[in-house]
Amino acid sequence: MNDKTIHSGTDAVVVAAVPTRTDKYPTVAAAMSGGVDSSVAAALLKRQGRDVIGVTMNLFSLAKEECARDDLRSCCGWKAREDANRVAVRLGIPHFVVDFRPEFERSVIEDFGREYARGRTPNPCIRCNRFLKFGLLLERIGALGAETVATGHYARVAFDPESGRWLLRKGADADKDQSYFLYPLSQAQLSRTLFPVGELAKAEVRRLAAEFGLPVAQKGESQEICFIPDDDYPRFLRGKFPEAFRPGPIVDRAGKVIGRHEGIARFTVGQRSGLGIAAPRPLYVLAVDAATNTVVAGENRDLERRRLLVEEVNWISIRALNTPRAVKVKVRYRQAEAPAMIVPEADGCVRVEFEASQRAIAPGQAAVFYDGDVVVGGGLIARALEEGSGLNT
Repeated sequence: MNDKTIHSGTDAVVVAAVPTRTDKYPTVAAAMSGGVDSSVAAALLKRQGRDVIGVTMNLFSLAKEECARDDLRSCCGWKAREDANRVAVRLGIPHFVVDFRPEFERSVIEDFGREYARGRTPNPCIRCNRFLKFGLLLERIGALGAETVATGHYARVAFDPESGRWLLRKGADADKDQSYFLYPLSQAQLSRTLFPVGELAKAEVRRLAAEFGLPVAQKGESQEICFIPDDDYPRFLRGKFPEAFRPGPIVDRAGKVIGRHEGIARFTVGQRSGLGIAAPRPLYVLAVDAATNTVVAGENRDLERRRLLVEEVNWISIRALNTPRAVKVKVRYRQAEAPAMIVPEADGCVRVEFEASQRAIAPGQAAVFYDGDVVVGGGLIARALEEGSGLNT
């Protein structure tokens, strides 16, 4: 192996000679997860003549026997480092490993549990991008002689001279576009970020991986929640956050008790399975109330809402929202964006008013605002709003 390890604490050291920057290009740190997309991103930069170093973030550790499974879709511990190192050797670039496990535990995993315990549905990939990949990693690459970070995200970044702002645009491959996960990036972060595969389709990335002779060319897709490789959220959460598994009532919209649950962390808005209630029509989770440890259930039609409130908003293409604006809004990664009006509210919040009802709006998920293929901004869904009121459902 030719990788070198640095640690994120105050006693951090770099145990390798840092490559010097060429006159033509600043050194680029390619964030390499061991997957196809980030590997091709690094290869494209090298082909362009860039001075490239590979950097792999060590974020969490799974048992070695889990990492060795052939069907594993997680960018997991030692296996990710090994795959990334093999690609770096093939490309002839230095490879470093940075240990961010304590920060990942605090910023991503603990937040994941806290949000479920609050009755919300978090998106850990967004947290990881904001605080680790484009936060802490950007802070640390200077120690390796790099100024810019490149990732395998399907998105594009460009500078708009008219507004004087960096823009985040959708990836050219609409089916793989990942701009939704990147809405929290600041202007400073975008100015130091490259997305080399953003103009490509996934099929072309696969073809290039084979053309470059990358050892991960046939590697499968990774899953969204990398630290839960078996997708068993309740088991994972119960082990770390037992307070989210207190039994409580399941009620209908009128407040009548119709069943019992074994913990609110088992549920998210729109969920059908797991309620364990016999009813004439299928029942779905309408809301999760952490204050009363209650799950509210109802029919599919009860999930429809036209209005929601967004908090912790980050603006990208504009400096601020001062007047209502027509945009398209996506409230889940796999859900199509829909026409809406965004309206400024107190405390920096934004009210979203859709032209047509949207199904299963889940607090804790992201609402991202688009103007064509440009990300205007986005934030976290605080709550869905009843028609004619500001009350939670």
